[in-house]
Amino acid sequence: MKTLKLISFTLVGLIVPTKHKAQDQTRPHIILIMTDQQRFDCVGAMGNPHIQTPHMDGLAEDGALFTNGYSSLPSSTPARASLLTGYAPWKHGMLGYYKVAPKYPHEMPQMLRDAGYFTFGIGKMHWTPQRNLHGFHGTFLDESGRVESPDFVSDYRQWFAMEAPGLNPDSTGIGWNAHQGKEYALEERLHPTQWTGNEAIRFIENYNQKQPLFLKISFARPHSPYDPPKKYADMYRDKEVTVPYIGDWCQSFSDRKMTPDAAFGDFGLEHALESRRYYYGAITFVDDQIGRIIDALKEKGIYDNALIVFISDHGDMLGDHYHWRKTYAYEGSSHIPFIVKPPKNMYLKSNQQITQVVELRDILPTFLDAAHVDKPQEMDGMSVLPLIKDSKTKWRPYIDLEHATIYENDNYWAALTDGTMKYIWFFHTGEEQLFDLQKDRGETINLSKNKKYQKELEQWRNLMIGHLSERGAPYIKDGKLNVFKETILTSPNYPVKNE
Repeated sequence: MKTLKLISFTLVGLIVPTKHKAQDQTRPHIILIMTDQQRFDCVGAMGNPHIQTPHMDGLAEDGALFTNGYSSLPSSTPARASLLTGYAPWKHGMLGYYKVAPKYPHEMPQMLRDAGYFTFGIGKMHWTPQRNLHGFHGTFLDESGRVESPDFVSDYRQWFAMEAPGLNPDSTGIGWNAHQGKEYALEERLHPTQWTGNEAIRFIENYNQKQPLFLKISFARPHSPYDPPKKYADMYRDKEVTVPYIGDWCQSFSDRKMTPDAAFGDFGLEHALESRRYYYGAITFVDDQIGRIIDALKEKGIYDNALIVFISDHGDMLGDHYHWRKTYAYEGSSHIPFIVKPPKNMYLKSNQQITQVVELRDILPTFLDAAHVDKPQEMDGMSVLPLIKDSKTKWRPYIDLEHATIYENDNYWAALTDGTMKYIWFFHTGEEQLFDLQKDRGETINLSKNKKYQKELEQWRNLMIGHLSERGAPYIKDGKLNVFKETILTSPNYPVKNE
């Protein structure tokens, strides 16, 4: 009841007049549901027979499943900068794990607010400062997965302290980036996944504004700790899960320092399978919250008139190629779930699978399209609604991916993929990798030295040269890809100077 009173008060206190009320009946509600660190193949609709995600699958049945959705910067903060701005990495300025800037020329909540939407965010934003709104009328925060500081902000933890005085919300005992799993040590009702679901439902039930709603619901799981409550841990206990891919190129990553949060290393097959079982349980727990949220939207009469998008910020390697966590070009890290459920009055075909490559930068242009707002010319992303209307719509031929150095010096790369092939270039070493994703989705065979693929390798290398040419030195030298030793974490476009 404490939370219910708080949310009702917040709604009343944040109502503002809008100059767009005449259009409110023609524009859909916009609901963005996202998870943290959920890889693409951990959704049943993507063909995984071992995981239970009926509500994510249901959204795909009611809309479109984009089978080649990517996160261009596959770690938390830079991925969220792309989502926030609709920009490619070089344009928003974050090239690796860093702080989301306090202000950008174009920001999702602010643009929708300016268009007359009531905008609210619930869950994990991962912004700095944490209470920065970027145009939201308000937020309720669960920043699980972040390192806490003396000024750390968490509405979930404040609620937990009132709801369970004397208990420790971290009593399960797994670190934020550790990759072993464990059953949640407390009551299910106290879990942050349950809290985020509850807050979203209460918000929906109490929403009574005439303005269309933009609601972002951002779950902090399945990002580690992989700590599903007992019910969800039991679903997968000793059950079959997908086995990690091990490539012909990755043996050097197997023998590394064995710490609970190690980014590389062979921890043994059973460790990887157990991690995946708990990870699956965490996803099914989130999926059940999504089901409850969908029920609340239907009960409120919002669902049919809502554009609903489900995504994750990036994936999780889960031991593929002896890699753990994220920040890599490989499918487990960069390939994400991407589902779009249009409102009924758009009369678009449902239950589609669309293969064109899409990315987080495309979400904001999609929302602007639905809200009848012109996309700024300089915005890199593209609305995916035309693809849902006609899958033969002209589209980009490939998408760019990258990440600056993290975990170890050589993990600094850029990549291109069209969903069928992937080319990776490592800035510090000059190593190249080429994978045929149609024949080898697990990226187990590096074709860069295969004579039969030299033509394709050269074509993709030239595309990478073209992609990086606007940056100049040190990326390109004498018209060729250049090996260099420094790490460039931000581009000149990053809004905060002298950082």
